[in-house]
Amino acid sequence: MGEVAVTIRIMPEGPDSDAAYIKSRVKELGANNIIEKPIGFGLRMLEAIFIFDDRQGANTDGIEEKIRQIKGVASVETGDAALI
Repeated sequence: MGEVAVTIRIMPEGPDSDAAYIKSRVKELGANNIIEKPIGFGLRMLEAIFIFDDRQGANTDGIEEKIRQIKGVASVETGDAALI
Protein backbone atom coordinates (compact mmCIF):
# COMPACT_ATOMS: atom_id res chain seq x y z
CA MET A 1 0.00 0.00 0.00
CA GLY A 2 0.98 3.66 -0.06
CA GLU A 3 1.11 6.66 2.15
CA VAL A 4 -1.13 9.69 2.57
CA ALA A 5 0.23 13.24 2.90
CA VAL A 6 -2.08 15.50 4.90
CA THR A 7 -1.69 19.27 5.15
CA ILE A 8 -2.69 20.88 8.44
CA ARG A 9 -3.07 24.66 8.45
CA ILE A 10 -2.07 26.40 11.69
CA MET A 11 -3.05 30.00 12.34
CA PRO A 12 -1.09 31.82 15.08
CA GLU A 13 -2.90 34.11 17.51
CA GLY A 14 -1.18 37.17 16.04
CA PRO A 15 1.92 38.52 14.35
CA ASP A 16 3.73 38.52 17.71
CA SER A 17 3.25 34.75 18.21
CA ASP A 18 6.53 32.84 18.39
CA ALA A 19 6.49 30.98 15.05
CA ALA A 20 9.79 29.20 15.80
CA TYR A 21 8.35 27.80 19.04
CA ILE A 22 5.14 26.65 17.31
CA LYS A 23 7.14 25.05 14.49
CA SER A 24 9.40 23.18 16.91
CA ARG A 25 6.42 21.81 18.85
CA VAL A 26 4.64 20.73 15.64
CA LYS A 27 7.86 19.01 14.47
CA GLU A 28 7.87 17.07 17.77
CA LEU A 29 4.39 15.77 16.85
CA GLY A 30 5.81 14.20 13.68
CA ALA A 31 5.42 16.82 10.95
CA ASN A 32 7.57 16.00 7.94
CA ASN A 33 7.70 19.57 6.66
CA ILE A 34 6.44 22.99 7.81
CA ILE A 35 6.01 25.93 5.45
CA GLU A 36 5.33 29.54 6.49
CA LYS A 37 2.94 31.48 4.27
CA PRO A 38 2.25 35.22 4.61
CA ILE A 39 -1.41 36.09 5.17
CA GLY A 40 -1.24 39.86 5.62
CA PHE A 41 -0.63 42.52 8.27
CA GLY A 42 2.49 40.64 9.41
CA LEU A 43 0.58 37.40 10.09
CA ARG A 44 2.05 34.16 8.79
CA MET A 45 0.15 30.87 8.56
CA LEU A 46 1.99 27.58 9.01
CA GLU A 47 1.26 24.57 6.82
CA ALA A 48 2.48 21.31 8.32
CA ILE A 49 2.70 18.15 6.22
CA PHE A 50 2.14 14.85 8.01
CA ILE A 51 2.63 11.44 6.36
CA PHE A 52 0.37 8.52 7.34
CA ASP A 53 0.22 4.90 6.21
CA ASP A 54 -2.95 4.69 4.07
CA ARG A 55 -3.98 1.40 5.76
CA GLN A 56 -4.28 3.24 9.07
CA GLY A 57 -6.16 6.14 7.51
CA ALA A 58 -5.42 9.79 7.98
CA ASN A 59 -7.29 10.47 11.20
CA THR A 60 -5.88 13.83 12.23
CA ASP A 61 -8.19 14.56 15.19
CA GLY A 62 -5.56 13.69 17.81
CA ILE A 63 -2.82 15.71 16.14
CA GLU A 64 -5.13 18.70 15.64
CA GLU A 65 -6.06 18.69 19.32
CA LYS A 66 -2.39 18.57 20.38
CA ILE A 67 -1.55 21.47 18.04
CA ARG A 68 -4.45 23.54 19.45
CA GLN A 69 -2.89 23.19 22.90
CA ILE A 70 0.40 24.80 21.79
CA LYS A 71 0.86 28.31 23.18
CA GLY A 72 0.27 30.93 20.49
CA VAL A 73 -1.98 28.82 18.22
CA ALA A 74 -5.38 30.36 17.41
CA SER A 75 -6.84 27.73 15.06
CA VAL A 76 -6.05 24.45 13.32
CA GLU A 77 -7.64 23.07 10.16
CA THR A 78 -7.01 19.97 8.09
CA GLY A 79 -6.47 20.86 4.46
CA ASP A 80 -5.54 18.69 1.51
CA ALA A 81 -4.88 14.97 1.63
CA ALA A 82 -3.09 13.18 -1.21
CA LEU A 83 -1.96 9.63 -1.82
CA ILE A 84 1.80 9.48 -2.34
